[in-house]
Amino acid sequence: MKNERIINLLYPIISNDFYRGGQASSKLKTVLHQLKLQQHIIRRIAICSYEAEMNVIIHAYYGYIQASIYADRTELVISDVGPGIADMDLVMHSGYSTAPDYIRILGFGSGMGLSTIDKYANKFFVHSVVGHGTKAYIVVNH
Repeated sequence: MKNERIINLLYPIISNDFYRGGQASSKLKTVLHQLKLQQHIIRRIAICSYEAEMNVIIHAYYGYIQASIYADRTELVISDVGPGIADMDLVMHSGYSTAPDYIRILGFGSGMGLSTIDKYANKFFVHSVVGHGTKAYIVVNH
């Protein structure tokens, strides 16, 4: 049945934890392989998850990724506590970034995260409250 959830996963994310950056997405990718999803679908989900995970690591204090896998889609909810996004239109432009210089020196913060998620997701919505945090909802159809 399409609306019956197969599995629900929850991965915590901590600010500036570049050592573990990408681990949540990697664990999700492993589960998707075990469920025998098509490789191009796994790739799209992993890209969306990784970009969202790194945004939390770079910009927020902490957060989590909740992945709900259904027969016909994977839904990701990424929620964080952090400074929030002041100008949603601006951050959706490829190349725009508010990442500080020390993050860019590490090779992150190029401003491609949200626009990349938008490219690979079937549905993508972001709600943010300045001074409180951000919640993103991503759907990738199988």
